[in-house]
Amino acid sequence: MKRINFYKPTLLVAILAITSFSFSQDENLVGNGSFETINGKIKKLGAITSATGWLTPTGQPADIYVPAVKIPDISTPDNIYGTEEPYEGSNYAGIVAYSYNDKMPRSYAMTKLVQPLKKGSKYCVSFYVSLSEASKYATDAIGANFTKKLYETAAKSSLIDDMHIQQGDKKVLSGMYGWDKICGVYTATGGEKYITIGNFLNNNQVAYEKIRKPKYFKGTQIISAYYYLDDVSVILIDDVTQCDCSSMKEEDTYSKLVYQKVITLNDKMTIQQKVESQTAYFAFGKYTLTNAGKASLDEVAKIMKASTMTLTIEGHMDDAEVAKMETNPTFQDLGEARADEVKQYLIEAGVNPSRIIAIVDKKNTVPSEEVSEADNDELRDAKTRRVTFIAK
Repeated sequence: MKRINFYKPTLLVAILAITSFSFSQDENLVGNGSFETINGKIKKLGAITSATGWLTPTGQPADIYVPAVKIPDISTPDNIYGTEEPYEGSNYAGIVAYSYNDKMPRSYAMTKLVQPLKKGSKYCVSFYVSLSEASKYATDAIGANFTKKLYETAAKSSLIDDMHIQQGDKKVLSGMYGWDKICGVYTATGGEKYITIGNFLNNNQVAYEKIRKPKYFKGTQIISAYYYLDDVSVILIDDVTQCDCSSMKEEDTYSKLVYQKVITLNDKMTIQQKVESQTAYFAFGKYTLTNAGKASLDEVAKIMKASTMTLTIEGHMDDAEVAKMETNPTFQDLGEARADEVKQYLIEAGVNPSRIIAIVDKKNTVPSEEVSEADNDELRDAKTRRVTFIAK
């Protein structure tokens, strides 16, 4: 009986070991690839380790951003370095990919894979990045590296190693609206346990461009190329044709342009004209306020609090958004959602709710006065996605 009792646990352990290594081919080997699972409360920048499974390989930690926090520096979509809607879910990370003469240390995001990679097997690797508005530079040098052992140094130093995955055309990633996909196929040498994302090149190998700070961004420009990071994926494939690096979400086919006009107020304008001159503009399919939109609303709030006027808020959509109403219910009340978002912002800014007498969904029935014949379709639509005011 002792021999039987001795071997039963051994057999059970063997079965569990085999089970633990069984793996679906379509399953992501990155356990928390969109940074959605968070441990505890995030209180400051540099908290990448608050995202379950994510590590900091050097003394310069990466950042994590989450919505609805009391600390605006680390919120989504607006934060200390700019504005970006998450590509997937509600959260994303942020890394320093490049800084001239390394004046601002690089940072990296690293995580242990669900299981080690198999020698000779092919894996489709992808993730998404977006340049922050605070960046003084943009670069092409962002990629992924696979290792058997984790990087582990307290020094705020750059990791110089192989860039196993990098964008195919190696273009400088300067887009501040929407997300750029970095994707490729990696053939494993066997036993790789960790993926690390960042810049692994020497500075003399890095292509970079200087970036002018957008007028609507009121924050301080930083001497680096700082990128938001989201939706990291490593998936086992049989053939390279299974890794579609050109695939996009449906919404990625639409323009990411957000229009904003800076209004100069003068003493000749009535208070009614000053309010009605302000407009908040939106990205396609979104009702989240941009920093530029908030700046316009701050002007409205200041005037409203110093007067006795009442306000009607009107939300507008472009033609493509209205067309989407037939197939996507989230577009049904988009104009109203934009107007309501503006209303809530004004109330939080101190405007008495009783002074806001109505919010109206105009959809695409009222052309924007900003549109001109010289505008292309993208700019025309960007000028149409807006919230306007009627003051009395």
